[in-house]
Amino acid sequence: MPVASEWLDTIKARAALVAEAQPSGIHGPPLKHLLGELQFLTRPLKRKEPGLAVPRSTSPRVVMLLPGFATHPVRLRRLARHLEMAGHTVKNWGLGFNMGPSPENFDVVTQRVLDLHRRYGEQVVLVGWSLGGIFAREVAKRHPDAIAKVVTMGSPFSGNPKANNVWRIYHLITGHSVEAPPVVADIATKPPVPTVALWSARDGIVSPRSSCGRPGERDRAVALRCGHMGFAYSDEAIEAVLAELENI
Repeated sequence: MPVASEWLDTIKARAALVAEAQPSGIHGPPLKHLLGELQFLTRPLKRKEPGLAVPRSTSPRVVMLLPGFATHPVRLRRLARHLEMAGHTVKNWGLGFNMGPSPENFDVVTQRVLDLHRRYGEQVVLVGWSLGGIFAREVAKRHPDAIAKVVTMGSPFSGNPKANNVWRIYHLITGHSVEAPPVVADIATKPPVPTVALWSARDGIVSPRSSCGRPGERDRAVALRCGHMGFAYSDEAIEAVLAELENI
């Protein structure tokens, strides 16, 4: 049966990707930080969470939020709510769950950014969590005229792409290697727009060196104290994003 044969080939190919060796000297964050991420998994699902006292923005922006790998925009709803409280116009990326890059979904995100740029008559600020930040950086490289700023949150844009604790899961779900994504040529190259990297030494998923980046790969790096999951909705992450929106 051709269909069964195709499925078997797919399973074999993904199994081979998952079985790839970890490069010598390359590793993700320590186990204690990875375990620390578990406490955040259900927090954004609570119906009510205390809000922050958010001042009104002196220069409201149009902001697109891009979720992390295997997450849905709902994980960013607390961040979105506080940005809206400050007067910003917040849009999600329009693709639901982020199951990895492909030419098709990258084109959808790019077109959505361009549509927002035309509709509101101003440049869009892209705020991307983890893999969402990689999408944001790549869109900004291709259409810098439509982008005011890129803010990444725990995004692995620097160093070895296997310097994290989830690359095998990424291989299993996407069917391609983190070392050969289908739409990205050079992840570390800085977009030609203001680019700020939020990172944390307590990140349990992505190596802090990968999300901080090197000089020249981003304009500034801002250290936070949250875990990787906390980038999406912790108070300090929200405050950091609000500060970046005022600094454009």
